[in-house]
Amino acid sequence: MRIIGIDPGLKATGYGVIECRPGMVSLLETGTIEPKTRQLIQDKLDKVYKNLNDLVTQYRPEVMVLEKLYSHYKHPTTACIMGHVRGVICLVCAKSGIELIEYSVKRIRKALTGNGNSSKLQVRGVVANILNVNEQKLTLDASDALALALAHAQMSRRGIYDR
Repeated sequence: MRIIGIDPGLKATGYGVIECRPGMVSLLETGTIEPKTRQLIQDKLDKVYKNLNDLVTQYRPEVMVLEKLYSHYKHPTTACIMGHVRGVICLVCAKSGIELIEYSVKRIRKALTGNGNSSKLQVRGVVANILNVNEQKLTLDASDALALALAHAQMSRRGIYDR
C-alpha cells in the first residue's frame, strides 16, 4: 500500500510518500512545497496544487493522510489560511480518486511516540529511526507528513481509525 502524508501550510506544505509491505516500510519521497513569500495567495495555492498533483500522478498513492485542522482562539486568521491550503489538498484527492483520511496531531504523536504531547523534534527522531534516514536531513514539515503516513499505516493494520 502506498500512502502520502500531508502537513498543510501556506509557507511550507510537508509531504511524505511511503510504501508498506508486510513487515517492511520504505520511503519513496519526502520534502516540502515552499511558495515564495511575496507571491499572491492564489499563486501560492496553485503551486501547492500543482506539486501535490504531480506527486500523486507519479507515485499513485492509495490513501492521502491529512493533518486535521487545529486553530488556537488567539489566531483565528491562521485557521482561515489553513482552510485554503486544505481545500486545495482535498481537491487533489477528489480529482485523483484517492481516499482522504484525517488525524489530529495528538493522535499521530501518540501512535508514533506513545505521547500525544511529544515535540516535533521527538517525532522527527522517531520518523528518522523508523525509515532509517538522517534526521538532520528531514525538515519538520516533511517529518510531520511522514509521521501522518507512518501512523496511518500502523493504525490501519490494527483497524483503528480516528476520523
